Amino acid sequence: MRTITLSPSVMCMDLTNLEKSIREIEKIGIDTLHIDIIDGAFSPSMPLGIDTVKKLRRITDLPFDVHIMSLNNEYFINELLDIGVQHITFHYETSLHVDRYINLIKQRGTTVGVALNPATSLSTLDYILPQVDLIMLMLINPGFATNANEKQVPYAKQKVEDLHNLIKQRELTTKIQVDGRVSLDTVPMLVKAGADNLVLGSTSLFMKNNTLSENKKILDEAIMKGLK
Repeated sequence: MRTITLSPSVMCMDLTNLEKSIREIEKIGIDTLHIDIIDGAFSPSMPLGIDTVKKLRRITDLPFDVHIMSLNNEYFINELLDIGVQHITFHYETSLHVDRYINLIKQRGTTVGVALNPATSLSTLDYILPQVDLIMLMLINPGFATNANEKQVPYAKQKVEDLHNLIKQRELTTKIQVDGRVSLDTVPMLVKAGADNLVLGSTSLFMKNNTLSENKKILDEAIMKGLK
């Protein structure tokens, strides 16, 4: 049976008390943190900066799964490598030198992912798919998660399935991460379609009116439903 990685988004935690939030994540048995680094130009929000990531690195040994949303990828890649994160994903759409960035990250012993915006074709992966550890499929337009009207794109399931089939056809081990309205309702469908890694936010692990433990239990049940 496939292993599904849970990647709770730090920007959905209590940003006024991140250490407490991280301790709660550790307590329920989740073993990674998803960190969005946004420059304010690629998308309108800027929830976390490099200095915050440095401070987080000092208080927890959890692996850091970092998603860069920036027009200047190389600067952030180098900063994050110096901090000591375990995984870096950058966007294909903002990269002039995709292959260079992949090699820059891998040379430091860090796993690498490439993110695709909703409307970006999978054909862009033709030559780089064997080189990366993970492909992140954005299922909403990145940076607009706080807009309640921003819905998961209607072709989300199809795109995950198409990527899963492409990976299988090429006999690769590349993982598929999904990000954007990955809700308790959509998790079974996304897992069944082939998603291996779920970025969790306000529509899943951090849903209000339930504790983290309660949401984690519902989430585990949704995942099992998708795996059957």
